[in-house]
Amino acid sequence: MNLPKKLISWYIENKREMPWRQTTDPYRIWLSEIILQQTRVAQGLPYYLSFTEAFPTVHDLANASEEEVLKLWQGLGYYSRGRNLHAAAKYIVEDLEGIFPNTYKELLKLKGVGDYTASAIASISFNEPTAVVDGNVYRVLSRLFGIDTPINSTQGIKEFKQLAQELIDKEQPANFNQAIMEFGAIQCKPQNPYCLHCIFNDSCVALQKNKVHTLPVKLKKTKVKNRYLHYLVFRSSDNKTVIERRTGKGIWQGLYQFPMIEGAFDGVRFRESEPFLEKTANYTLENVSQYNETPVIHKLSHQHLHTTFWIIDVAQLPEDAIAIETLKSYPVPVLISNFIEKYGFNLESF
Repeated sequence: MNLPKKLISWYIENKREMPWRQTTDPYRIWLSEIILQQTRVAQGLPYYLSFTEAFPTVHDLANASEEEVLKLWQGLGYYSRGRNLHAAAKYIVEDLEGIFPNTYKELLKLKGVGDYTASAIASISFNEPTAVVDGNVYRVLSRLFGIDTPINSTQGIKEFKQLAQELIDKEQPANFNQAIMEFGAIQCKPQNPYCLHCIFNDSCVALQKNKVHTLPVKLKKTKVKNRYLHYLVFRSSDNKTVIERRTGKGIWQGLYQFPMIEGAFDGVRFRESEPFLEKTANYTLENVSQYNETPVIHKLSHQHLHTTFWIIDVAQLPEDAIAIETLKSYPVPVLISNFIEKYGFNLESF
């Protein structure tokens, strides 16, 4: 039995039941693939169910506001995925008359859709024999064939795509693509793969050469940057506070946050610093307290955010201040959401 047929047979017997595997609707396949990018299935599944309930069709998603989409996306991270999802839905509805692209090349024109996602949708929804290559596929192929070309190098990306394309079962591209990804997810895992009971243990190069734990090879990550963020949580006597929407192209674009100052200050120095004095110049401060003495560290892929919250009581806030009880209705970064949840919806615990 050849490799593709062997993989597909394994998949049919061992696959996990997932809601997106019960359909070939390109909208739902696309939605699942975007949500599951850089996200574990266990974390992504509730989001998929929430999105399909709130936005059953691409028209529903296109007609939603960006804030509604980002609020539903809250906690999933990599928020550009949510913004791109919304933009692509609007493009499909407004420019393509609601007709989902049905080829790999046309799918690539959707914002936020790259080679992997276009291949997944094209094969699963339209039976186009174009191979997917994700982290699971890199791992399976590098171990099976003993390939040590770095998977995040230009050469590696090309080499693995070509190999996957050569292997794909052209009669069953959907099953093959899902099979090799599932095999990497639950059999050929990053740590402690089930080599003893593997269907390829008699032919896997990595197993034969004792290289299972050294493959795949990946170039060293970008150096992690440390950033120091200070959030100013204003409180007025009539239970209002101030939030602002993030602009620009940085992290959390379009989300809301408390006014923020960036810089490596200690407690005393921060309250005397020029940025703090400028940020609070228009307020009559009644009390300023540092909520967490030890910064909360929020880890992103290439940066660690050392976060301190400051509670600032003031006599009065400007007209654009919001009622504290409405905070939960705004899409915010997860570290802000955790702060609001942990210390009370109405911030009584301050």
